[in-house]
Parts: sequence; C-alpha cells; structure tokens
Amino acid sequence: MSEKLELTVLAHIYNDYQAKFGVPRQSGLVDEVISTIVFEPEFRREEAFRGLEGFSHLWLLWHFSESHKDGWSATVRPPRLGGNRRVGVFASRSPFRPNPIGLSCVRLMEIKQDKALGPVLLVSGADLLNGTPIFDVKPYVPYADAHPEALGGFAVPHDGHLLAVDFAPALLASIPEDKQEALLAVLAQDPRPSYQNDAERVYGLSFGGFDVRFTVADDKLTVVQVLPLK
Repeated sequence: MSEKLELTVLAHIYNDYQAKFGVPRQSGLVDEVISTIVFEPEFRREEAFRGLEGFSHLWLLWHFSESHKDGWSATVRPPRLGGNRRVGVFASRSPFRPNPIGLSCVRLMEIKQDKALGPVLLVSGADLLNGTPIFDVKPYVPYADAHPEALGGFAVPHDGHLLAVDFAPALLASIPEDKQEALLAVLAQDPRPSYQNDAERVYGLSFGGFDVRFTVADDKLTVVQVLPLK
C-alpha cells in the first residue's frame, strides 16, 4: 500500500499568466515576465529568508493545481513530440503524474519587505500559472545543480528560434505599457501546441487582463484583436 504524505502550501505566485495556454513550456524562457511570490502568514518570518539574497536563482516546488485527472497513466504524449508519440510519465514533465508536483528554476530579482505581506520574492522566468500554490523554495547551487554535459533525451535543447510578432501599434497601445514587452516575448515563444499548424485558425491568449487573439503563418504571428477580459 502506498505511503501517504501531507504537504503544506507555503506561498502562492502571482503574475500575468491567466490561463494555461501561453505559459512557457519551461522555466527561464521568458525573463520579461516578473512574478511575485507571497508567503502564507506563518512563513513570513524575516529570519526564514536570511542569506537568500546571496543567490541569483531559486528552485520552486509547486502544485499542478489546474491539471485535474482521475488516477494516473504510465504513459503521456508530450507536446514536444507532436502530441502523438507516447513516452513514460517519468521520462516527461507532464502535469498528469502520480503526484502533481512541478519543479522550476527562476531568477531572484528582489526580496521586497512589504508591511502587510512580509518578505515577498520578485522572480523572473517562471512557468507557473497565476495563483499557483508553492510547496517549497530552495536556492539554486551552481556547483551542484549545473550539469552542462547532461543529456536531454527527446527534450532537445531550445534552439532560440522565435516567431516574428506583427502587433499593430494601435492594438499594442491597448495593452498597459509596463506589460507590452512581456506580452511580446510570450507571443514570440509560439504558444501553440507543436502539432497545431493551421494558418487560418485564430488563437486566444489570456494575459494581464486581456484576451489577445492571433494567427500564425510560417514563422510570423499576427495579432488580430485585443479584448479586455471580463
């Protein structure tokens, strides 16, 4: 019989990723999006963060809270492989796993002292949905955590290829100026699943309070409409 273990949510993360569609496929791909980590009241003691300012990056252990599925499957279909080929769940980072726990590496930008919320972490490069519960925060230790010689299996390295984004100035102006750079970076990553390649299809991305609708043809993404989210 499987042993059960209870975890405590330490914090939640807040950012402009308002739906799973559009969240980067891995952490560190979109540094332009800044996220805020707010701890639960019992974990806001300043001494718990002593020494953290000396680290540039953090590991986040978090809950796939928006991925609900009864039971688990031994195999999954990663988008990286076109959504058709199955691999073992333990050879993937799929959210549909026996324990729905995610692992992400983010850059620590600032530890902000808030009068009401205590120590708040500002981080960049997160691939977590707005409101995601966090189980733990650990420092990234370069000499132990970095392995440049490591093999990546079917998850081939990100080649840096980005889409050209055509965002008409009049449409872009409807987005608050402090969110424009981050939104452009998210769109350039190509939010679509890798197996979707219909140039006529209009996609919708929820970001920062807006529904951004776009098409993609070849290597060009064109924004066709921006609507405020209700």
